[in-house]
Amino acid sequence: MSDILSKYELHGELCKVLIHPLRLYIMDALRQGEKSVGELLEGLEISKANISQHLAILKSHGIISARREGQNIFYKLEQPKIIEAMDTVHQILIGVLNSEKNKLDKLTEIQ
Repeated sequence: MSDILSKYELHGELCKVLIHPLRLYIMDALRQGEKSVGELLEGLEISKANISQHLAILKSHGIISARREGQNIFYKLEQPKIIEAMDTVHQILIGVLNSEKNKLDKLTEIQ
């Protein structure tokens, strides 16, 4: 594969890691700072094993890091710029949804 395409291949691999909704939730939760697994699980109806798998994936790609304190493991973002990217995607999504809503509103007016 050419050097140009390999850059996009790496980009695609990172995007695959980032697209899972639970991983997006984890990264968003860590925007406020370090959290334990228990804190990340609050309000979620998933198992500790499930969230641990997603934490391991994020950690293996260098997006988050972990530190142990007694029995607890605390996670933090290693790549805080990811939050800027998430916020940008969120703004794009809002723009797309608003545009679709406007199209729907115009169609409803015609009927």
